[in-house]
Amino acid sequence: MTSSHSVRSTPTSHVVGRVDDLPPGSSTFVPVGKFGVGVYNVGGEFRAVTNYCPHRGGPLCVGRRYPVIEPSEPYQFEVSGEDEILKCPWHGWEFDLRDGVSEVGTKRIRMHRVRVEDGLVILEGV
Repeated sequence: MTSSHSVRSTPTSHVVGRVDDLPPGSSTFVPVGKFGVGVYNVGGEFRAVTNYCPHRGGPLCVGRRYPVIEPSEPYQFEVSGEDEILKCPWHGWEFDLRDGVSEVGTKRIRMHRVRVEDGLVILEGV
């Protein structure tokens, strides 16, 4: 990616792309580290997770995203949020992209810091 910005990748930070190229609901894969990292725009906030399911090591970032579904009135459910749940394609374990927690068991996904600088999305700590 060619840019006139002064922001550059370092050994532990990586320019993912322009904010405008990652609108809410979109994601991209960054081939860094041992497994790679998925970067997600969840309702305008960027989240990044290692492409590794802690259940059995599946490629988590290949999984689908879903909104949070919560019970409301009897036999009714409400959809809240914007595709905040990431589901592993191997065994269906689901993880919340807001905090990395799974509703099943005590396992969490590894999350990474993401910042926005000069209109660029920057992945840190990988």
